[in-house]
Amino acid sequence: MKRIKLFGIIGFLIFGTSLFGQSKKQLNHVPHIVFVMGDEEYRSEESMPMLARILKRELAAKISLCYAVDSLGFVNPNVKDHIQGLKALATADLMVLFTRFRALPEEELALIADYVESGKPVVGFRTATHAFKYEENSALYFYNDEWPTKVFGQKWITHHGHFSDGHDPLTQVSLVENHSSEILNGVLPFKAFSWLYHVDGGNYKLYGDSKPLLMGRSLRSKHEMENRLNEFPLENPVAWTKTYTGAQNKTARVFFTTLGHPYDFKEESMRKLAINGIYWALGREKEIPEQGTNVSIEGSYQPNNSGFGDKFKKNRHPETIE
Repeated sequence: MKRIKLFGIIGFLIFGTSLFGQSKKQLNHVPHIVFVMGDEEYRSEESMPMLARILKRELAAKISLCYAVDSLGFVNPNVKDHIQGLKALATADLMVLFTRFRALPEEELALIADYVESGKPVVGFRTATHAFKYEENSALYFYNDEWPTKVFGQKWITHHGHFSDGHDPLTQVSLVENHSSEILNGVLPFKAFSWLYHVDGGNYKLYGDSKPLLMGRSLRSKHEMENRLNEFPLENPVAWTKTYTGAQNKTARVFFTTLGHPYDFKEESMRKLAINGIYWALGREKEIPEQGTNVSIEGSYQPNNSGFGDKFKKNRHPETIE
């Protein structure tokens, strides 16, 4: 009997130590976060690396930054048919997507699509509702509208109007009442420079199990001027969580926000929303402090204003964060 008890104790110690080791290993896991950028309007090539530097500091995360680049190797968001470095997604723990109307070659698109089908988490910003744009007769046309609707919860529909972009905030952001998500820790109501996207109401509804976290109210609206608020109301969700289950029956956590103007990220609550959302997507929401994650900016963040054409910063090589 004593020998049985002794073996039992030894077995428990060995098994328990093994479990402890596994738990400790999970806690000490360094997440690999891949940022996929390529939008010619909102300066994601500036805002996403800023967030990445915060995550490097707070999570010791391994960071991969995938930029749209030109033939000379310079960051150029106007290049719509190439994003450099997407093979990093093969070992990613999280993909953050901020692209707009890309027409990537099939082999590059497949790296993004395969990642999403893996069941690993995804975070999307603003124009990821229209991340891709292929011709109607293309075999990839599915990725224009149907794919973002299923993955992120909505496709591109319309917005309430620019109105002196970057000069004044255009959306009042408030918390959804009685919502207790850790993503909202430390997030206070604020005014965003992003003009409000329509995602819910009228003939449209957020897809699947989308759960709104924040609401936005348009401060100036072309739809109000045109008496179309019955179709496109002044208030709409601007951040939500959902899940995505793909063809392989693997379910992923998804956090999405329609905010993303470069000046929005100067606001601490916007940065907390983004970083908290990334923690949640990684399954680390219990690590988010009550006042939110530390989102003090590493270095400086002085982005160019949004806008098309040549309004991005020129002659910049892709940044690496070691």
